[in-house]
Amino acid sequence: MACLALAVLATGCAPAVPARPAPPPPTLAELMQRPAERALVEGIRHYDEGQYTQAETQLRRALAAGLTDPRDRASAHKLLAFITCTSARLDDCAAEFTAARAADPRFQLSRSEAGHPVWGPVYRRTLAP
Repeated sequence: MACLALAVLATGCAPAVPARPAPPPPTLAELMQRPAERALVEGIRHYDEGQYTQAETQLRRALAAGLTDPRDRASAHKLLAFITCTSARLDDCAAEFTAARAADPRFQLSRSEAGHPVWGPVYRRTLAP
């Protein structure tokens, strides 16, 4: 019995094995080596430059290539929603908003985005609380 108590006490005093630190997040250079992330960056760039056809192609390529981060997938779907809404493809727009929420359950538009006269009403009908 004394041996058992001694064993329990000894294990209670044993030094804890330090947890391994989480690996650092990938660098931008590392991300750009991934086809999905590279296509997302290109899609965002085209969107920002008003090149919506090229943006749509790259954003769909990013999603097809398997973006790993839920927020990245939601961002790609959000921009696709904006593109499809402004080209009067309202059913596609609603589907993209739904896909954004499916990718990231916390997805929501900012106040100014939700107030946009073209995609705001579609967003509110589709997802707004």
